[in-house]
Amino acid sequence: MWFKVKDILTEHEIEYGMKAVIRDGMASTAMTTFTGGVFLTAFALNLGASNYIIGLLAAIPPITQLIQIPSIYLVEKLGNRKAIVVTTSLISRMFWLLVAAIPFLFSGFSAINCLIAGLALYSVFGAVSGCAWNPWLRDLLPQARLGDFFSRRMKVSAILGIIFSLAAAGYIDYMKNSFPQQEMYGYSFLFFLGFVAGMIGVYFLATIPEPRMIRPKESMHFLKVLCEPFKDENFKNLMAFLGAWTFAVNLAAPFFTVYMLKRLNLDMAVIIALSAFSQLVHLLFLRIWGKFTDKFSKNQCLPSAGRCFSAAYWHGLLRPCRINMF
Repeated sequence: MWFKVKDILTEHEIEYGMKAVIRDGMASTAMTTFTGGVFLTAFALNLGASNYIIGLLAAIPPITQLIQIPSIYLVEKLGNRKAIVVTTSLISRMFWLLVAAIPFLFSGFSAINCLIAGLALYSVFGAVSGCAWNPWLRDLLPQARLGDFFSRRMKVSAILGIIFSLAAAGYIDYMKNSFPQQEMYGYSFLFFLGFVAGMIGVYFLATIPEPRMIRPKESMHFLKVLCEPFKDENFKNLMAFLGAWTFAVNLAAPFFTVYMLKRLNLDMAVIIALSAFSQLVHLLFLRIWGKFTDKFSKNQCLPSAGRCFSAAYWHGLLRPCRINMF
């Protein structure tokens, strides 16, 4: 019953779904705060990871986004985006239990290899979930309110992210100063908290209603669907800009934490405070840009969709079509 799709959603169901999306955003923020960023890098360094391993860990999430391309066919074949999102999100977030258990079960290269495998599997299933998530929300949310809604969701998530990250940093510094031999278990506790928050997020995902996918009579070859967005000149310009920007940022960003921890010997709280300041500035402008998006955008779209190569994004926004793989 949780995966049942509906032909028509009532206004009450839409409003309830929007609230559930925000609650999922809050839970997902808690999960990513406790399991990613500075804490994941510091955990890897404590395991003995080299700069190459740190770069590899940073590269895994964007590389696995390519899984979204074949995932489009899965979405079209099953037609139940909610079932895909909930199932793959559940499987994906379970791997944080494996990562949390590393200090108890492994050491040396085995621990690093387990960390790489856990993050890779988490990212792969998460990419499949993201592919179905975008078109699901595109059909659920009122198009005229997308910018305002997502700015509000991101605002709430940013506030929680700042609070959780500062609290977690204080906890890690306490463990490091008071119980230096137990510091690794402190990271395990954070990852376990991230797993719990992820499971709460899965519950909220399961409560979001899903409108039935539109299935036109005409059929389109799968490769043609992938090529369709590149006929739009603005899309190609956007991809070129995002490609250059992402390359420049990710060339250095993964090693900022390494530099601050190993070279500058900064406390975790100081590093997180710098990150929180960045989030605070971002937070101040979310509402403004959300309103601009709704006011000036000719084609309403999900604000997050332009941040990665999004065959899945265009799959959700372009005219739906039936796909033939061959």
